[in-house]
Amino acid sequence: MRFMIDFARRFLAAVALIGLLPVNLAIALLLRMMQGKGVLFRQLRAGYGGAPFTLVKFRTMRDLRDADGHLLDDAERVTGIGTFLRKTRLDELPSLWNVVTGDIAIVGPRPLLPETIEGLGDRGVRRGYVHPGLTGWAQVSGNTLLSLDEKIDLDLWYIDNGNWKTDLSILLSTVSVMVAGEKRKRRPV
Repeated sequence: MRFMIDFARRFLAAVALIGLLPVNLAIALLLRMMQGKGVLFRQLRAGYGGAPFTLVKFRTMRDLRDADGHLLDDAERVTGIGTFLRKTRLDELPSLWNVVTGDIAIVGPRPLLPETIEGLGDRGVRRGYVHPGLTGWAQVSGNTLLSLDEKIDLDLWYIDNGNWKTDLSILLSTVSVMVAGEKRKRRPV
């Protein structure tokens, strides 16, 4: 049964990736014209069981640094088109490739940096009990409006209580967030 679910997840992601190819190409072209080379952003993240993998997204920020060589805050580095892509979640479209390869699921806790997972201790280990996802309960419950602790609490709630009904609710809520923007939710589904 698990094999069938995994196959279906990967197949759906491959179909979506192919179907959205014109959108991906248009975004890539816009990014190339507006930001220059490097339309994709790749970063090492912690996956299932804490295993590292490379997450792929559209690049939404510039590599701006201060006089000491430290990266500036995200707000100072994000581009105009990057803001739009983040608000609409279109920056995540290349991550469908990570679903196809089995690194992430469609729904699950968002993959975090390995050092963030390590810093969470037992809570970080528990996050690795399920595949991270393209979208998740914390992402539709406020995401950038939440603290890291609030996001982790929501992720752990999902790990303990998630099911196909929860996943369907998260998918529908993701569309709402893409259109209407982020809002804090107070309670699980």
